[in-house]
Amino acid sequence: MMLTGGQLVIKTLEQFGVEHVFGMCGHTVIGMLDALRDSKSIQFISVRHEQVAAHAADAYYKVSHKPAVVMTHIAPGLMNAVTGVAQAASDCTPLIVIAGDAPSTHFGQEAFQEMVMHADASQHEVYRPFVKRAWRVSSLALFPQVLARAFNIAYSGKPGPVLVSVPMDFMSASADLAVPEVARRRPTSYRIPGDPVEIRKAINLLVRAERPAIYVGAGVQQSEACRELLTLAEYLGLPVATTSMGKGGFPEDHDLSLGLSGVMGVPVANDVMRTADVLLGIGTRFPEQEASSWDPRYTFAVPPTKLIQVDIDPHEIGKVFPVEVGIVGDARTVLAQMIEAAEGATKKVAWQGSERVREIQAKKKAWAEQVAPGLDSNAVPIHPARILKELRSVLPRDGVVITDVGWCKNGVGQQFPVYEPQTHIGAGGLATMGWGVPAALGAKLALPDRPVVGILGDGGFSSVIQTIITAVEYRIPAKWLVMNNYAFGAIEGMQYAYYQQRTIGTQFRMAGTGEPYNPDFAAMARTMGAEGQRVDRPEQLREAIQVALASDKPYVLDVIMDPKPGVPRTGFWDISDMFA
Repeated sequence: MMLTGGQLVIKTLEQFGVEHVFGMCGHTVIGMLDALRDSKSIQFISVRHEQVAAHAADAYYKVSHKPAVVMTHIAPGLMNAVTGVAQAASDCTPLIVIAGDAPSTHFGQEAFQEMVMHADASQHEVYRPFVKRAWRVSSLALFPQVLARAFNIAYSGKPGPVLVSVPMDFMSASADLAVPEVARRRPTSYRIPGDPVEIRKAINLLVRAERPAIYVGAGVQQSEACRELLTLAEYLGLPVATTSMGKGGFPEDHDLSLGLSGVMGVPVANDVMRTADVLLGIGTRFPEQEASSWDPRYTFAVPPTKLIQVDIDPHEIGKVFPVEVGIVGDARTVLAQMIEAAEGATKKVAWQGSERVREIQAKKKAWAEQVAPGLDSNAVPIHPARILKELRSVLPRDGVVITDVGWCKNGVGQQFPVYEPQTHIGAGGLATMGWGVPAALGAKLALPDRPVVGILGDGGFSSVIQTIITAVEYRIPAKWLVMNNYAFGAIEGMQYAYYQQRTIGTQFRMAGTGEPYNPDFAAMARTMGAEGQRVDRPEQLREAIQVALASDKPYVLDVIMDPKPGVPRTGFWDISDMFA
């Protein structure tokens, strides 16, 4: 049929089940925007900065596993989205990024906003280091094929973003184009099984082990394998620790739950991981902070621990630690195979009340007593742990918490229990400050019937505060809790600790007077059309959070917190040695 390139894009997205496109206008994408206006099933979410679009789309996918699409203008727009798309790539989020480009008839002539430093119309090259594939569409006739391949590559194997850079004349030009049948251009299943021989080896190791355990990364939630994880853990009595991105993959009120590992982890998680004789690692890269910089004295000692590693990406197997058994496959399918093999190899382990479980519970109780003073603190300014306690007491079990970076990320990981899959998401691999603001917007758009709260510092919040404008414009009632300590607190703490209490560029102070300065974030939210409240006393917290969650508008809680308490370090991060 006769279609413009823009119409072809939208009809392809509709076929794929896309419900929202996040982006920002520009002259190179007007043809796509015009076609988007006619769509009856896709809503365009227009943001005020392209980084917001990429972060929102990233979180939208993480909580819902619905397809996420970002649309950007030529070079400036595409460059503004770089941080967000790179963040999504580090977390294996399959974003489809569609960017306008210079007209094909003007390539190489330095058309308006064209990137030509090393090659003509080379903006797509900017994304090559972090996307799975970057296309510059070379002809309108090949456009359908490129779109079909883009979806296929983004979602197959280890998921990740792709970029389709489209000359602006292709967006508006008409041709006799066939809309690609996306379903027939993609695998009918991504559930790749593991080698049955290796599955049996793995189960034999776990069954014969004296101190077996499981370590879980984001891949378990990405594969929607949490039910299978729970079944296997309960059948063999295997304690489970997680990475920060894996948090929520196993209910943290379960007797076999150990919590987060690593430098800001829970002591029992580090102890069990380090002393395990056989460890099953599923869907994890063994990230630096959660693995205590891979120092065998703190979190993982592989060897002598025998590692069974399961990952969809063969390049992850053995990358950090040597493996006894390395299984390439989908986490959900491999876990189902392991359950079947375990049922054939042994009876269900009677782990309830066992000596090992009693020991784990004793260590968990000791940890709870250690952090209780912060959680119960009545201090003013408010102790950050008290903020987490009050939020957890109000937020329902299936409520979604979005973390940014710094105290909120580490504190939530360590002292905020999460019970259900995809109810805790954070800025993982790249740890981008400010991610949590647009992420809360994207998550709430995906889950309109559940409470969504972004927890972040004042530095992160102020870096992308224009997100609130979009939330008001589209009536997206996300909530943000700003842990306001008048500083880039995590870095300020490092400066103070390692550089003779000297700080620069990390405290928010008025020049000349040194007086702490921040805008009133709640008042700013109200000027944008949202609602907001400043909270400076701990007894105000619970009611303020309840009011925010009950509101049908975007809501900002500006909570003045004590900047002094740090997150207890229970593992190791070797940057301490570098500073010293």
